[in-house]
Amino acid sequence: MTSDTPGPSPELSGRIRGGPAELLHDEVLAPQFAFESRHLLRHYVAIEKTLAAEYVRMDLITAEEAHRIAALLDSVGPGTLSAHPGANMSDIAFALERHVEAGLPAPVVRWHADRSRNDLQACAQVMYGRDQLTRFAGALLELAAVVHRLAQETCDLPMPGYTHFQAAQIITPGFHLAALCEHLLHTHARLLNAYDGIDACPLGAGAMAGQELPWDRDRMARLLGFSRPQPHALTAVASRRWSAELTAELSLLGTALSRFTTDLLTWGGSEYGFIELPDELSGISSAMPQKKNYPVLERIRGRTAHLTAFHFDVLLGQRNTPFCNLVEVSKEAGTHLLNAFDSAHGTVRLLTEVLRRLTFRGDRMRQVCEREFLGGFSLANALCLTEGVPWRTAQVVAGKYVVLAAAAGAAPAPGEPALLAEAAAGHGITLADPARLLAEAFDVDRGLERMVSAGSARPDAVRAVLRTQQETCERLGADWELRAAAVRAGAEEGDRALYGVSGVSGASGATGDEIHEEDGDGTRTRVQHAR
Repeated sequence: MTSDTPGPSPELSGRIRGGPAELLHDEVLAPQFAFESRHLLRHYVAIEKTLAAEYVRMDLITAEEAHRIAALLDSVGPGTLSAHPGANMSDIAFALERHVEAGLPAPVVRWHADRSRNDLQACAQVMYGRDQLTRFAGALLELAAVVHRLAQETCDLPMPGYTHFQAAQIITPGFHLAALCEHLLHTHARLLNAYDGIDACPLGAGAMAGQELPWDRDRMARLLGFSRPQPHALTAVASRRWSAELTAELSLLGTALSRFTTDLLTWGGSEYGFIELPDELSGISSAMPQKKNYPVLERIRGRTAHLTAFHFDVLLGQRNTPFCNLVEVSKEAGTHLLNAFDSAHGTVRLLTEVLRRLTFRGDRMRQVCEREFLGGFSLANALCLTEGVPWRTAQVVAGKYVVLAAAAGAAPAPGEPALLAEAAAGHGITLADPARLLAEAFDVDRGLERMVSAGSARPDAVRAVLRTQQETCERLGADWELRAAAVRAGAEEGDRALYGVSGVSGASGATGDEIHEEDGDGTRTRVQHAR
């Protein structure tokens, strides 16, 4: 049975005479109905079942009536309901109501008493946002794990680090990747905090000012997997701050991923040649047969721009609106929330695969380290700390030496001791062993080992950071599982309240992640969605 079953339709309102106009239906309501039917339906069903359990608790309907209502709700799938202007005003909440009523042997008079669609819709939307956030967090944690593994494998490979687009000091890919991993884990912690911030149930707020029946809002929140009810009724139905907060985090992440991807693009250029991707992640030029391009990196960086655009779309949809329940805020402002999460998810998946398949060319990176005068800072330090040269003078002497050596075509190692002595003599300084100073300052491997401070590029320091990051990653994974367990426990408690047993519901499911879907031949199957 569908919501547009032929036959006379009971009136839904005495205030207006008919359903929405065809243009309004086709342009606004039908697309909204299709979206909610596909993405929010199981949340609407879970909410309706929770409300039915509350009606039983308040002795407004019988347990048998609630059981029948729940069974009809469990029979709903994306193909069950249809947007019909006359039958349900092309509204999914009305369509659910009509579907259940049509299947009941007799009317349940008090079902839907003291109800509003405002808190119902707000609750379904925040549950949807919560699910999207959980799904994305899993992808982000996988990316962090891949980055962490690659960092461990490459924390002994010398490579040039850059400041102001110039080769500056010796680092390693592992050191650079540990910075990316740190950023991912920081973002992950912020997303977890965002989850906790939105984990407040709007149900029971009514239209805007609360409800007249003694609804147990703590219980309803718990059955729907929330940690608490939203304490203020107006905030519950008027605020969509959570959608702006989530897209803000995606935007910030996109900006960071764009910067790290820019480094990969640079390192993959033919003049650097620091990284290599397999052919299946590469592209070609249609005109220049010698080229091997990496357009996948351009795609990743290009996609990060969308995340900021989606965030601004949410913000602009809410600004200059009154603080109340408003379709402009509740529907239009969140139009691209799914697009934002899909874009972020796709971007992270692409980058994960790139880093899983990427290899670093140690020979090319070492060549640049040996070619550039990356030990200039170390030379200045040695002049100051071992030769007693005032720091600023030592910095000037080191700089003058680099100029003289470069002009003479001398390599950084072993260097030209006579030129260093000449640079020092210009400041009245006599060096005892300029050859030793140069040998130690411009040795590539010693360039890493000299960095003894915590958090430095020295391989042992990088490994210490990576160990801490691994612990953080494991803790974050456990924290997410605790929140997923709360959702599962709520669904199971709701099933017990309606059926006396757990795990028998359909649309909400014992885990909150099941929904009935229709196959192409019209048969219906239960699908388990992994959390």
